[in-house]
Amino acid sequence: MDDHRTLPVPSSLLSTRMPFEPLDYSHAAGSWIHLADGRRLLDASSGLVCVNIGHAHPHVLAAMERQARIATFASAGALRPAVQEELAVRLTEAVGRPSDAVSLTSSGTSAVELAVSLARLVQRGRGEEGRHRVLTARLGYHGNSTLALGLSGHRRRRPHPDDALGLAPAFDPPYPGHHRACPFDTCRAECVEEVVKALHEAGPETVAAVLIEPVNGTTGGAFTPPPGYLAALREACHRAGVLVIHDEVLTGLGRTGLPLGADHCPGGEADLLVLSKGLSAGYHPVAAVLVAPDHAEVLRGGGRPLPLMGTMSATPLAAATGLAVLDVLREIGALAPGRVRGAEVGDAVRAATEGLAAVRRIRGVGYFHAVELRPGTQAAALREAREAGLLLYPFNGFEADGGGEGLIVAPPLTVTADEIDFLTGALRGALARTAPDRNP
Repeated sequence: MDDHRTLPVPSSLLSTRMPFEPLDYSHAAGSWIHLADGRRLLDASSGLVCVNIGHAHPHVLAAMERQARIATFASAGALRPAVQEELAVRLTEAVGRPSDAVSLTSSGTSAVELAVSLARLVQRGRGEEGRHRVLTARLGYHGNSTLALGLSGHRRRRPHPDDALGLAPAFDPPYPGHHRACPFDTCRAECVEEVVKALHEAGPETVAAVLIEPVNGTTGGAFTPPPGYLAALREACHRAGVLVIHDEVLTGLGRTGLPLGADHCPGGEADLLVLSKGLSAGYHPVAAVLVAPDHAEVLRGGGRPLPLMGTMSATPLAAATGLAVLDVLREIGALAPGRVRGAEVGDAVRAATEGLAAVRRIRGVGYFHAVELRPGTQAAALREAREAGLLLYPFNGFEADGGGEGLIVAPPLTVTADEIDFLTGALRGALARTAPDRNP
């Protein structure tokens, strides 16, 4: 059926829109989107930074078809969740946390909410009945539910004050221009004192957890913490009896060049870990919360019911998809802990942007990079990128006044050398045409 290719005008569908009309497409394969007019575009942002192993991977499609012929749905409370249990084991092994317990759900947002609920249950299971608060950073983003948006710091997505459930981020992140009281020329691990201050102001006895992105996602565009910061955060939180939740919805399972974004910071492991985009790879909704073994024991022995997962949270089809995605990630080396992959993507971004008038700065790690743009150039840059054969993802609203704009460059982890060469040339040409007035 071709009805997904052409939208009626005006469309009956309420959905997020770009500044220009969506493109008619025929199919997607590998790193490419094939358009209805015969052209093709390199999916240089992996969809919404989720198509991490490319489109239509034959191994994943075969696994989905095989499971669909067996059962697409089976209530885990009534039928033995064998496929889900296999995914739980494989997932903990993939990220180097083999003793963890796993809760499966269907999206990054629901997984974040599940992690918050589990952290509170752990605290209450330890006798800490008053610990319910969750503290977050002012540039973080944790999902699109009312609770998650209340905890998030994306300025353009902040809910109306009447709708935020009384929630708001509590501390500045350790990024240039965002840690307002930073006493150093560049943020250091000691900038964790912002979190310590926030714990003190909230009352440590009321705080269940600190929720943080180990590498900032698309709110600020690939900011990374200074060396030692995550380890210092873990130490400060544990000293106060507070759990640490890592939101690796975007960065987990190879996006930053290592199995986890937090793997770049030894000693900074989380008590609870949230994964989604890298696990689903854009094929079928699936997400997970990993819980460290000592906390899992509290949950199992606390006598309190675990949070309900939701109807579609742990289907055998979702689990089979996740298992197949892990197969591909392992095959390409994305789950190897000893070597940071993706340096060639960073090299491409630097080569594509050097000396261009449209570009303010770049940053990133592994297969996840941000190109910060001059104000007022984002729409033109996106349009020029399309004309040059690239699909890119915009990010904006990260500056204190609500301004700031840029492009995310995050190709699939399966991107080839030839495709990276194409990305380099196409991106440079597009950005050169975006603001040619100051570019020789």
